[in-house]
Amino acid sequence: MHSSGPSNMLMVVVTIFFTALCWGSYGPLLQWGHGDMGSGRLRPFICVGIAYFFVAIVGPLLLMLVLGQEKGEGLFSGWTTTGIFWSLAGGAAGALGAFGIILALNYGGTPTFVMPLVFGTAPVINTFIMLTVNKKWGEISPFFAAGLILVAAGAVTVLLTAPKGAPPKAKTAAAKSAKGALAGRMPTTQEKAANPYTAPAVAGEAGEEDRDDIDAPRANS
Repeated sequence: MHSSGPSNMLMVVVTIFFTALCWGSYGPLLQWGHGDMGSGRLRPFICVGIAYFFVAIVGPLLLMLVLGQEKGEGLFSGWTTTGIFWSLAGGAAGALGAFGIILALNYGGTPTFVMPLVFGTAPVINTFIMLTVNKKWGEISPFFAAGLILVAAGAVTVLLTAPKGAPPKAKTAAAKSAKGALAGRMPTTQEKAANPYTAPAVAGEAGEEDRDDIDAPRANS
């Protein structure tokens, strides 16, 4: 068991910011994946599951087998029924949470306000659960309660003041881009620029209209 004393505080801070960076980029990355596929949200969710497999299964196994971390008496030692149950429940909650975010984006939400609402209210729910389980409600201070109220007020403020959707022209272009993807056609540069779900352009990437413009002089020569 690793100590949580001062000697580990630097790593605690580093890993917290690393987690914030990963979770903070989660929504935009999913949105871009959906924009490039243009055919619903289940395909990006499957990709999330594949990433979970490599990060959460292959990665720890390599750390245990190659680097000898948490080796104990062997790979198959240390497992308990209750530990497996609660860990699987936590994993299921995490996966269902990811699916919930995908559904929120699918029904018209954007990472601009979906992610702050999710990660703003999640710590409050976490606090309620732990206070209830540990029976600590009588020990909270007024400042702690005020902090929870501020978090809830911030979530409501984000929801009420979130940026509005794209203008009608941009929405039309985004719909055309999605229809083109369903038909097996790559979206044009103009469609990508107007589609709020499209990932940032990659150097050297060209849309269908760009290729037509390049090939046109050759056909006329």
